[in-house]
Amino acid sequence: MSKKRERLVIVGNGMATTRLVEELVARRYDGDITVLGDEDHPAYNRILLSAVLEGTHPIDALTLRQPEWYAAQGVDLRTGARVLEIERDLRDVMLVDGTKIEFDKLVLATGAIPTLPPIRGLVQLDGALHPKVHAFRSLADCERLIEAVEALPEGSRAVVVGGGLLGLQVARALSVRGVATEVVEGTEHLLSQQVDRRGGTVLKRHLKKLGTEVYTGARAVRLTDEGLKLDNGFLLETDLVVLTAGGRPSTALARRAGLTVRRGVVVGDRLESVDDDAIFAIGDCAEHAGKVTGFVPPAWEQAGLLAAHLTGEDVKYEGSRAVARLRATGLDVAVLGDPEHTEGDVVEVTNPIVGTHRKLVVDGNVIVAGTLIGDLSRIGLITQLFDRRTILADSEPGELLMADRPEGDSSILLPDDAEVCACAGVSAGRIRSCRTFEEAKEKTRATTGCGGCSSVVRELIEAAKAPV
Repeated sequence: MSKKRERLVIVGNGMATTRLVEELVARRYDGDITVLGDEDHPAYNRILLSAVLEGTHPIDALTLRQPEWYAAQGVDLRTGARVLEIERDLRDVMLVDGTKIEFDKLVLATGAIPTLPPIRGLVQLDGALHPKVHAFRSLADCERLIEAVEALPEGSRAVVVGGGLLGLQVARALSVRGVATEVVEGTEHLLSQQVDRRGGTVLKRHLKKLGTEVYTGARAVRLTDEGLKLDNGFLLETDLVVLTAGGRPSTALARRAGLTVRRGVVVGDRLESVDDDAIFAIGDCAEHAGKVTGFVPPAWEQAGLLAAHLTGEDVKYEGSRAVARLRATGLDVAVLGDPEHTEGDVVEVTNPIVGTHRKLVVDGNVIVAGTLIGDLSRIGLITQLFDRRTILADSEPGELLMADRPEGDSSILLPDDAEVCACAGVSAGRIRSCRTFEEAKEKTRATTGCGGCSSVVRELIEAAKAPV
């Protein structure tokens, strides 16, 4: 009698799910995989949504895997399939159309959902958002916003609520499209979750030079026909309001199924629910050791580890070392780890006139966190030192921040297995195998992710072509 094949159902069809399926296929997972995505289109690169809004990338460049790929791998991909309930006792999930799908193991990769800030007037009496108001989290949000921007008359104005990574990307994209844009941030400086006050000040000055006004330490409180009113009394005339301030893990399904949820679905060291070891959670909806991630690289790391577990490896998740980059024309920001809450010695260089801020947090001569604003020429090397926990000489942290390039050390010296692009999961060796920048762009997508990889990719290719 043949062995019954394991039935694996994945709820959610985002970037974490795509990486999980890719890893399972590569590892020859011996089971039946069903992917349930509530959006009507295949998974796409959310990192690039602001680039689509800016106009530097077409929408079709965002698709991670075409439906034909899933079919060729024997994966049952169902788009437009919203899950209504998880029946743990019956080991099945029910879709909103009444369809029931049985599982032996279930993965929740439901991501995060936007939260509305407490601004009066955002929502109309019928429950719909005010026509001027747009969220920005999904491809559908991006398409609606582009349509709204293209319909605006010349001289129109926009306000972006939220001065985090996404808010700055959206503000810059709108400015590039010719819309006079202002940013409202309730905390005392921009990117307050990732950078310190000096870094926030440099960013604010830089944005002002690019034509974007910034209001920090002020909260939007009311939207009227006249504009958006702030709690400091300012009234910002606007034709568009874009909400980028906040999101929370999507956990409603898990809660209704009786799984433990705090901020996210609480999981153990193998990313299994603490209540049910046949149910797992990865990405933005998962909470491990009291932390939720909110970034793509940790979600991909979790996906790889879960794939290893599901194919029989004895692995444990110990948390992720995230690298976040801001993708926007004229704005260069990279954040390694959590520089504002990580203990260690701080090496810092700030030049507000030039518009650069560089900070490394070092513990035991190892880079444990960092911030680079305005100059990412060293990001490839610093990221590798950070990821590999390389022990540095006493003088090296300062040299990394002060010199144009560390003497005798450059990204071209990265080993073949060093990951150049966390967004596309591409190694230095794979880049070196390409003969041109365009070939690398087509084959590896390393130049289409976070936006900070292009210079390293060009350098690796040029070095590979140079005579020895």
